[in-house]
Amino acid sequence: MSKWDGKSKGTVLGYRIFVFLIKKAGVKAAYVLLYFVASYYFLFLKKSNKAISYYFRERLKYSHFKSKKMVFKSYYTFGQTIIDKISISAGMRNKFTYEFDGIEILKNLLAEKKGGVLISAHIGNFEIAEHFLGDIDIDFQINLVTTDLEHSAIKNYLESVAQKPTVKFIIISDDMSHIFEINAALANNELVCFTGDRYFEGTKSLSEKILGEEANFPAGPFLIASRLKVPVVFVYVMKEPNLHYHLYAREAIVKHRDEKGLLKAYIESVESMLAKYPLQWFNYFDFWNQLK
Repeated sequence: MSKWDGKSKGTVLGYRIFVFLIKKAGVKAAYVLLYFVASYYFLFLKKSNKAISYYFRERLKYSHFKSKKMVFKSYYTFGQTIIDKISISAGMRNKFTYEFDGIEILKNLLAEKKGGVLISAHIGNFEIAEHFLGDIDIDFQINLVTTDLEHSAIKNYLESVAQKPTVKFIIISDDMSHIFEINAALANNELVCFTGDRYFEGTKSLSEKILGEEANFPAGPFLIASRLKVPVVFVYVMKEPNLHYHLYAREAIVKHRDEKGLLKAYIESVESMLAKYPLQWFNYFDFWNQLK
């Protein structure tokens, strides 16, 4: 089952080193150090290596040699997105360039004054979207629906070095109070963003094929989005070469109470992004439940 435990790799010391290097020598210097970190992951993280190798070898049908090479490049690309996120959050947004594809969809969504649901995935670097959208003077509030399972020491450290975020977080809770927060945000003409590709043990899931193999997805985003009478948009911020990012927004055709139909549309959207950016699939766990 495409189940994730909510934990990410890394230590506070590692992040401190990268932040120091970014501030003193720039983003590109941090990229150089990243080669050594990516090499360590490639050599020693057997569990995640196996998971990402399966993605390249079995789902994308790459050769054994190409899959090995892509595993290293995947770690390196993922590390770059983390460095970029830290740099942009710390006030270095002007070091990067941005490109918009479908931004008029978000503008029209806001003009309707009904709020809206955004669904993204753990591909690319959607966490920098707030900085991205600030460049085009779209004045709205993004509410990111998330769990609170991230390593608290790392999260606290990153918050200490970043500028105050404009994104608000809605924490998924057992008492379902997050549903009321979501409804309040939409009533206030705000945007609510979910990621649709990771679920946790004990939560409701939906099963569907992605890249030719069955996997499980969290039911919540698709149940909520198909029941609320608000626009739904698939959004991604994908990394390009030379400190450049590309935002994609694609409006979803949503039938009322058809969560399975919405999930299928979402999967098609994610697959189209992976066809362009195969290295930016950042689910380093047994997503297809094929590695037991």
